[in-house]
Order: sequence, then C-alpha cells, then structure tokens
Amino acid sequence: MLEALKNFIRDAIETPEPETFLHDRKQLAEAALMYHVIAVDGVVRENERIRLAEILGNQFELAENQLQNLLSEAKEAEQEAIDLYAFTSVLKRGLSYEDRTSIIENLWEMVFADGVIHELEDNVVWRVAELLGVDSRDRMLLKQSVWKRQNKEEESPS
Repeated sequence: MLEALKNFIRDAIETPEPETFLHDRKQLAEAALMYHVIAVDGVVRENERIRLAEILGNQFELAENQLQNLLSEAKEAEQEAIDLYAFTSVLKRGLSYEDRTSIIENLWEMVFADGVIHELEDNVVWRVAELLGVDSRDRMLLKQSVWKRQNKEEESPS
C-alpha cells in the first residue's frame, strides 16, 4: 500500500499536465479573466464580445482562426474554473508589474464595453487586481483612464 502511494505521488509529480488548450497559458489566463468579467452579470452582450475579440486580437496579434480558438478556449476555461486564482497565479508568476496593470486596464475595457457598470464586474476587477498584486491606487487610476477614453471616443464624431 505504501508503495502504491509512492508511485501515485511520483506519477503526479513527474507526469506533465496535459495541454488542453492551444494557446500560451498567459494568453488563455488573461482571455478567461476578460471573459469572466463580461459574463459575471449573467448576460454577455454582442458589443462585449466584439470588444473582447478586438483587444485580444490586437494584443496577441492573432489570425482570425487563432483568435476564435482562443475565445472558445477562454470561455470553456472560465466556465470550468473554480476560482480566479487558477488564472491569476499564472499571470502573477509570469508577468512584470507593468504587464499585470495592463491586464487590469483590459479588464476595465471589458467592464465598460456594454456601457453598463455592474457591481459584480467592478468587484471582479478589484479581486483580480488584489490577486495580481496591483495596488488599489493604480486600479482606480486605470478605471478612470479607461472611462475617460471610452467617453471621449463616444463623444467624438465618427
């Protein structure tokens, strides 16, 4: 019995985790967090999906098929996740503070994408910022910056 337990532990440590997604773990983690923000209020609107695709496509320079795969994988990962830590731990380990603040900025983009700020969305950004080690001041400055930028874009003539 002790030998079986040793084998189990050895196999768990030595066996690499199967790759269930095609994209870089950091890409998937960020995309899943962004999807979580737009889904947390129970309604994913078309303008939120469009904005999510724009940001991810531009940020990661993805071809259309790669982008669609990432979006699909992000949605699936978000729905299967038990908590936000599964995503934030990958990002906190692998990114600089500046890169982590960029993620918070992208999350604010998702919050404002539909023109409605839901308290659950705001709370998710706060929790993710805490888990990523982004301080409250930076989180709030990013919120204000994204809000101003989006309102300026809406007011400018097309």
